[in-house]
Amino acid sequence: MKSSIVVVIALIVLCCSCKKSVTGEYSGTASVTTGLASTTTENLYSKGIRVSGLGSITATDGTIWTVPAEVNFTNTNFPTASDLYNPDGNTYENSTAALAAFNPSNVIEIDAAGEIITAYIFADNYFELYINGVSVGKDAIPFTDFNSSIVKFKVLKPFSIAMKLVDWEERLGLGCEKNKLKKYHPGDGGMVAVFKDAAGNIVCKTDADWKAQTFYVAPVKDFSCVTENGTTRNSSTCNTSDVRNGAGYAALHWKVPADWMNKTFDDSSWPNATTYSNSTIGVDGKSAFTNFTDVFDDANNDAQFIWSTNVILDNEVIVRKIVQ
Repeated sequence: MKSSIVVVIALIVLCCSCKKSVTGEYSGTASVTTGLASTTTENLYSKGIRVSGLGSITATDGTIWTVPAEVNFTNTNFPTASDLYNPDGNTYENSTAALAAFNPSNVIEIDAAGEIITAYIFADNYFELYINGVSVGKDAIPFTDFNSSIVKFKVLKPFSIAMKLVDWEERLGLGCEKNKLKKYHPGDGGMVAVFKDAAGNIVCKTDADWKAQTFYVAPVKDFSCVTENGTTRNSSTCNTSDVRNGAGYAALHWKVPADWMNKTFDDSSWPNATTYSNSTIGVDGKSAFTNFTDVFDDANNDAQFIWSTNVILDNEVIVRKIVQ
């Protein structure tokens, strides 16, 4: 009896330690990587609840990819957004208090004769914002704890909004984080934003009219679940369940166009953004959002969370909008 128990325990240990591998054949346009990346930066933000690392991984076609994305977090020339709610900075109770505390020297001037536009942003996890190709604000926290931001810029209409959105990861190269016993938990993203003019009128808000393209999908457990139709990269039918060990799964990468942030960039062939409810994103109880529902959930002009077709597996997403 004792020997049987030992065998059973051994089998359980073996099963739990084995690496899952991706199934199916991939025939799309992406560059394919398998398994975990090599860590290149241990942690971009030491105050964070989770580790905000960067990694490097080589694809089957020889391309070297930075995961979860190439970002400007340490670039001092890229302005950091001011706080709406920042657990490591200022935690304002409402938008009025945040506006009152805003430092006018942080207004980014794009057009000297332009109007001052105020952007309110909640991003899970990280964003970089460009207006007409000019960097105007990046997230103060790359991963968690959750924060929200305020950005002011002076610009003439029409102007372009372009944002890089990153759902960060702890299992570099596989789009996963730790979640109790499940060490490979595919976390979710989501971004909501409202842009107001000097009179306080909403000139733009996130909704399905925005464009959204994904450039990094992981973890992929079955290649056949990812489809491409024109420029629409759809992973919405893929398995998103947690696993104990997913180090053998795959990831799909597409090159981000060098001029994606510019006003003249042609995004006409990109798919429209997919919208998500507050409950799907899970913002209940997050003060970085709930303190500012008067802005994000305006009863007469409600902003919606947006992402690409899969808010869980799509980890690097570019969204764009032209404001007339």
